[in-house]
Amino acid sequence: MKALIFDFDGLIVDTEVAEFEAWREVYAGHGAELTLEVWADVVGSAQGYFDPVAYLEGLIGRPVDRAKVQAQRRRRTMEIIEELPILPGVLEYLDEARDRGLLLGVASNSSHEWVEGHLARKGLLDRFDVIRCAEDVEKAKPAPDLYLSALSALDARPDEAIAFEDSPHGARAAVAAGIYCVAVPSTLTKHLDFSFADLKLNSLADLPLADLIRLAKNAERV
Repeated sequence: MKALIFDFDGLIVDTEVAEFEAWREVYAGHGAELTLEVWADVVGSAQGYFDPVAYLEGLIGRPVDRAKVQAQRRRRTMEIIEELPILPGVLEYLDEARDRGLLLGVASNSSHEWVEGHLARKGLLDRFDVIRCAEDVEKAKPAPDLYLSALSALDARPDEAIAFEDSPHGARAAVAAGIYCVAVPSTLTKHLDFSFADLKLNSLADLPLADLIRLAKNAERV
């Protein structure tokens, strides 16, 4: 095994919960409700897949001040994220990967500004050898482009890597790239279908990296 490639949102830090809660507060302020069923389909999708302001306007039947709504949402999202910890098992995986001489990458549908900013705030930015984000490829997840780009930058074959994802969109991208995919559903995605992933864990803390590597090496890729 040569490399580990991580999604960011919902996998390293549960930023998706912060986004959801911030939008829920915005909707509530307008007398509307944003349900988990609607938002769960958005998790891990490409930018532009869902317009929460347009959806809000459809629910309440009138236009809103888009700039004001987005500013309120961004401010509240950042407030929530500042309080969020790195998810269980992530630091242990990063530490052991370093000890084993493995390369580390991030493949995210979010922007470099978003991903690198939060990684820096959590003291993790310098842990990763490669970071690939939405602006680096023509097609975001569930297309395999982000993972293929990360593999190329890491000089690794698909069978030399393990991918970690919390959303079906992301997991499908990893599988399409031919990478052994570990699904670690977040609070928002735990009820969704991950049957196509190679392995599903409740948390990275549930399985030591050494055991995971053995499983990945023994897996037959179709």
